[in-house]
Amino acid sequence: MSGFTAPVLIIGGGAAGLVAALACLDAGVEPVLVERDPIPRGSTALSAGLIPAAGTRWQKALSIADDAALFARDVQKKAGGQADPVLVQAVTEHAAPTLEWLADRFGLDFSLVDDFDYPGHARRRMHGLPSRAGAELMDRLRAAAEAAGLTLLTEATATALQSDASGRVTAARISRPDGSAEWVGCDALILACSGYGGDPALVAQHIPELAEAVYFGHAGNRGDALRWGQALGAATRHLSGHQGHGSVAHPAGILVSWAVIMEGGFQVNSQGQRFWNEAQGYSEAARAVLSQPGGIAWNIFDARIAGIARQFEDFRAAEAHGAILTAETLEDLAARIGVPRLDLPAGPDAFGRDWSGVTPLAAPYHAVRVTGALFHTQGGLVVDGSARVLRPDGTALPNLFAAGGAACGVSGPEAQGYLSGNGLLTAVVLGRLAGATAARKTLAPHAP
Repeated sequence: MSGFTAPVLIIGGGAAGLVAALACLDAGVEPVLVERDPIPRGSTALSAGLIPAAGTRWQKALSIADDAALFARDVQKKAGGQADPVLVQAVTEHAAPTLEWLADRFGLDFSLVDDFDYPGHARRRMHGLPSRAGAELMDRLRAAAEAAGLTLLTEATATALQSDASGRVTAARISRPDGSAEWVGCDALILACSGYGGDPALVAQHIPELAEAVYFGHAGNRGDALRWGQALGAATRHLSGHQGHGSVAHPAGILVSWAVIMEGGFQVNSQGQRFWNEAQGYSEAARAVLSQPGGIAWNIFDARIAGIARQFEDFRAAEAHGAILTAETLEDLAARIGVPRLDLPAGPDAFGRDWSGVTPLAAPYHAVRVTGALFHTQGGLVVDGSARVLRPDGTALPNLFAAGGAACGVSGPEAQGYLSGNGLLTAVVLGRLAGATAARKTLAPHAP
């Protein structure tokens, strides 16, 4: 098997890998990115493509006062104080500069979602591209990387790593669909191939409550980074951490924005009864919905809320699919979805949801049948504030970096620790930090 050597080799062409590549290129280092699919998509393409950041120019334009310290407090509050404070500080401080860098350097036209609040965020800080779709984010990142001169190898699956006695990765074995394979040498390696959500055995081991759930991530997320890192002596953390979602249209399999809930909608089970405080968050909603008969619930909302949710491409797709049902009265809507009756929630709320300041629902009413799903895992390889992979004793492996789902994120060990946007936060920000640090190490191998 013949091969070649890259200064920086990146495994995985999702948001983390592409941003890492852009950071390398911006530093004057030409990386090679390998991606198993014909076109880089990853789990990012299945998301809404929204990235939280505090203190951005888009917030300032709308007179939203926010900063990294407040953002960090929100992250830790949602994670129950269990997230690594060093990593929390790194991603919250670098989020705004990273988005503005992507906008200024590569032309990504971000804007702020300014018409509804996401659970757990003290300020409106979710940023996205015009379609509010992860597929657009992936297309724009790929186009930017290709325009900048990225060497992108598609339909190229990394299957093994080679290392020396010090733990320095020297090469990765790359396999092709025709059965051919080659070793690609590297001075630094960035693992950006996400977590283990696509490996049923690992999910059953670490997240047994979602072992039978719909998996809404990329099938290629099979735990490769986790296994390779462990074999090299890397530390792992919070392997039970994950992002679920309790609002995937069923059986259509289309994500329905949690805006339908946060703006005043609610969920009922097959008996037409509410069963939890929906305002807690969409990640923990997966378990709540799956605990109901048949693992099914209905989102109930109205035309005003549908108008807000329509900014998301996924919601428009759900409407086009016929998944969104409509009726002029609650009685008619109950009949359409097959429940005995529907009642609008009112305080005091038996589940602890605060309805103050929420606009009451009004006709016409809407409903969509949903189930719970696993989106991606949040535990993984322990990294420092520069995205270097660490050993259990806190020392860094010589030339290994991780970003996105390959790295332990900032959500702690439970689903309820996931703050909206945490997945793309660590993908994009750690991707940039990994790329920049790997590039510096390549240019100055003996620098600390």
